[in-house]
Amino acid sequence: MSADGGASARGRWAFPPTGLVLAAICSVQLGAAFAKVLFEDLGPAGTVFLRTAFAAIILLTVWRPWRSLNTSGIARRDDVLLVVAFGVTLAAMNLCFYEALSRVPLGIAVTLEFTGPLAVAVAGSRRALDVLWVVLAAAGILLLAPIGALGASDIDPLGAGLALLAGAFWAAYILLGARTGRVFPGGTGLALAMGLSTVLLVPFGVADAGMALLDPRLLAAGLGVALLSSAIPYSLELEALRRLPARVFGVLMSLEPAVGALLGFVVLGEMLGLRAIVAIALVVTASVGVSLVKRPAFPPKDPP
Repeated sequence: MSADGGASARGRWAFPPTGLVLAAICSVQLGAAFAKVLFEDLGPAGTVFLRTAFAAIILLTVWRPWRSLNTSGIARRDDVLLVVAFGVTLAAMNLCFYEALSRVPLGIAVTLEFTGPLAVAVAGSRRALDVLWVVLAAAGILLLAPIGALGASDIDPLGAGLALLAGAFWAAYILLGARTGRVFPGGTGLALAMGLSTVLLVPFGVADAGMALLDPRLLAAGLGVALLSSAIPYSLELEALRRLPARVFGVLMSLEPAVGALLGFVVLGEMLGLRAIVAIALVVTASVGVSLVKRPAFPPKDPP
C-alpha cells in the first residue's frame, strides 16, 4: 500500500463508529427541526414534498434504475406492485410524520413514530423478556396519549395519532424495504419508489405551499433538509455498520427519541413536561432492551 493510501485508510478509520451513529442521529433530528422551521412558509406537506423530491433526484442520479430495466427486460408484475407499495408507504410515512410534527413537539413525534420499528423488532418473538419491552413502550405511549389513564394531556390528539400512523408506515417500510432490496439490485428499487412517492406528494405539496415552491431560498432550504435528513445520516450509518455489531448499532439508534427531544428544545425551544420526559425514557429503554437481545430493525427511513 502506498503512503497516500495508508494515510487515507487511517483517516477513514480515525473517527469512532459510535460517533458516526450519534452524528447520523443528530443529523436526522436536526433536519426534522429545520424542516419544522420551514412549515411557516411551505407547510408540512410542501416541506416533505421538497425533501422527497430532492432525495429522489439524488437517488435516481446515483442508481439510474432505467439501466437495470434495460438489461433485465420488462419487470414482472409482482415487482411493479412491490415498488408501488413501497412508494406509497414512503409518501404516507413522511407526510404523516411531518403533519404530526406541525402539531406536536419533535421529541414526542419521534417517540410515537419509533413504536413502528420497535413493533417490528419484537414481532413474532417468543422470548418472555420481550414482554417487558412491550409493556414499557406501551406505558410510554399511554403517558403521551391525549387522554389516558393518568388524566388529560395537552398533546394534540390528531398530531399524536398521525405520529403513530407514521410509525405504522415505518414498520411497513422496513418489511417492504427488505423485500425490495432482495428483488432489485443495489438501490434501484428504492430510487424507483422514491420517485413514485414524489409524484404522489405533488398535489399535497402544491396545495400546501403553492408558488412558494419556486422560491430559490426555500428550494435551497429544502435541499438542506434533504441532505441532513437523508444523504448525510445514511452515509454515516453505512460506514458505522461496517465497523459495529448490529446489536450495538441498534442500541445507539434507540437514542433517537431522546436526541429529538433535546434538539427540539435547543433549535425550536420546545419545552417538555415531566410526563413526556418519562414517556420518552420508557420508549428508549424498551428500544435498548430489544436491541440487546435481538437484531435491530431500525434502518434509515428514506436514504438517498
